[in-house]
Amino acid sequence: MSKRDVDLVVISDVHLGTYGCHAKELLRYLKSIRPRQILLNGDIIDIWQFSKRYWPESHMKVVRKILKFVAEGVPVTYLTGNHDEMLRKFADFRLGSLTLTNKLSLRVGKKQAWVFHGDIFDVTMQHSKWLARLGAIGYDSLILLNSMVNWMLTKLGREKMSLSKKIKNSIKNAVKFINDFEVTAATLAIEKGYQYVICGHIHQPEIRQIETDKGAVTYLNSGDWVENLTALEYHDGAWSIYRYHAKDYISADLELDTSENDDLSDKLDIRRLLDLLKSEPAV
Repeated sequence: MSKRDVDLVVISDVHLGTYGCHAKELLRYLKSIRPRQILLNGDIIDIWQFSKRYWPESHMKVVRKILKFVAEGVPVTYLTGNHDEMLRKFADFRLGSLTLTNKLSLRVGKKQAWVFHGDIFDVTMQHSKWLARLGAIGYDSLILLNSMVNWMLTKLGREKMSLSKKIKNSIKNAVKFINDFEVTAATLAIEKGYQYVICGHIHQPEIRQIETDKGAVTYLNSGDWVENLTALEYHDGAWSIYRYHAKDYISADLELDTSENDDLSDKLDIRRLLDLLKSEPAV
């Protein structure tokens, strides 16, 4: 399978370390592109729900693949989210081509982009973190239940379904929250003079122009790798939403070379590191 050149790739809400994460699919996508720059826009590793009992090899392979990009000199910026907020204490950390930060102002083409995860706009996150964490556990449990339901549907020859999407689409408050989130992000970006505002957090892939009485901005959201399996791509002066389709990878060699970053991954005990981060209070 030939690799596609992409100027800029934005990925968010992977939630490595949870049952709902589609790490194998993400790995296939990462192996299919040759990016010039990567933005990891929050909730890549789910430190909230991290458990030593669940860290599959496919999740570690995603980490290795990202490290391989770093080793090759590809600029990789990791922006923190709410599920990996423990990393915020290390903001502005740099190692080779890897940068860790909380928000980013970036030149994209001839325009300026404001990039951040977006949990700052979530009232629940700001005032009731315990409720947000409880919701995250419930969400992951729902995804696990959904996978079992879809297994049964597949056996019966029926189309798969998304329980979480059905619930979200049926609750008016959820739809209103998504719209309010997008408009709030766009309004602030316009006030700050940006032409693009790039977010994650709400797991809703989107590219749309938002106008206010003060101006206009292009709002972009990279979606997630739990339900939608999407990423943002910028290439040849245009933005697009990449959507994963298994049929595109049927004939591809999907296994990572086991020698990739072996020396680094041997020294980097991800489980130990995440366990230490989880045990320390966030600042």
